[in-house]
Amino acid sequence: MDVIVDTSLVLGKFLYYFLESLVYKIIPKTKKNVAGEIVLITGAGSGLGRQLAIRFARLGAILVLWDINQEGNTETCRLAKENGGEKVFPYTCDCSNRQEVYRVADQVRKEVGDVTILINNAGIVTGKFLLDTPDHMVEKSFLVNAISHFWTCKAFLPAMIKANHGHLVCISSIAGVFGINGLSGEYFVSPYYSASKFAAFGFAESLFLELTMAKKTEVKTTIVCPHFINTGMFEGCISKYPFLLPILEQEYVAKKIVNAILEEQVYLMIPKFVYITLILKQIMSPKMLIALSEYLGVDTCMVSFKGRKKANELQTETEGKRQ
Repeated sequence: MDVIVDTSLVLGKFLYYFLESLVYKIIPKTKKNVAGEIVLITGAGSGLGRQLAIRFARLGAILVLWDINQEGNTETCRLAKENGGEKVFPYTCDCSNRQEVYRVADQVRKEVGDVTILINNAGIVTGKFLLDTPDHMVEKSFLVNAISHFWTCKAFLPAMIKANHGHLVCISSIAGVFGINGLSGEYFVSPYYSASKFAAFGFAESLFLELTMAKKTEVKTTIVCPHFINTGMFEGCISKYPFLLPILEQEYVAKKIVNAILEEQVYLMIPKFVYITLILKQIMSPKMLIALSEYLGVDTCMVSFKGRKKANELQTETEGKRQ
């Protein structure tokens, strides 16, 4: 009897939520006001992080900018203020260092206040074969791309839970839902990069479910999985069929992410074609998936000189700290 009752309740909820989603497709959700919200963006010193900072500045948010690159972070701070940001606080922070994350987080709480929107955006990638990459660089990728999310959430989530108010944003990747690598004489998107993005996605999704089960429904979650973005990390990346899987522009992705946060969307895949490929992934055989990948050209990314240079600089910097 319990099985029948429970099944009926689930089917009823499915129908209700399906109709609700249809209504929202016709009538857009009311966008929340983020003026006065304290928005922390990791990896704010360049690329997508900088574009997000500029957009939130225009919306009247209080900005906390984290980046390991002090010069780039200072420039983002200047641009945010030029775009209406009245309160912008840049901090130099290495997100791969747990102790440093907690130390700077304490500083933020004392000097700015409790963060209400946390955007885990910081990420690194290197253009090398897996077997050509030193172990410490693999570890570094996981520390920045995934494990740092644990430290930032542990630092700022308690205040959100106490107030039952906040928003966690995970910038994952299309490489976090598909095993992707890029080939052009050398790997550009290595398996460990894809694995680290899978980890970030899994952490964010599990945390969303945990908060929901704990009835902290006003602590929102948005998980973003874009195709490759035209930033310094992926400069020179080429898509075989841009009309299906284009190389995305930073401004466009930032606009879509901010809109998803304002509408409190849980998942954001960019472009929408990714949703279709996710469905196909579940029903196709591995050989069919390989054939589809070859057709779409998702493995035809090319490493630019600048991209390789950044990877080599990061490796040299990391090796220097180890010595």
